[in-house]
Amino acid sequence: MIPDHARVNFQTLLRAAESGDLALIECTDAATGEPRYVVCAVGRDGADYMFTPFGHLADGNPYDAYLPPNTGGEMVA
Repeated sequence: MIPDHARVNFQTLLRAAESGDLALIECTDAATGEPRYVVCAVGRDGADYMFTPFGHLADGNPYDAYLPPNTGGEMVA
């Protein structure tokens, strides 16, 4: 089950995409120092821009990084 905080963040991401308030920003990974390409929602605070990071794009083939969800009801070890 997807936790509530993830659902709320996803809805925020959808609203930002719908209004054209998304940005792809090159950042530095805090743990490795490697560059990361981060999807951010863009907001305003007066004359300043605020960027809320949602996640980074997968390096290489994203199909190698994730397993599909278990939809058949069987147990996964």
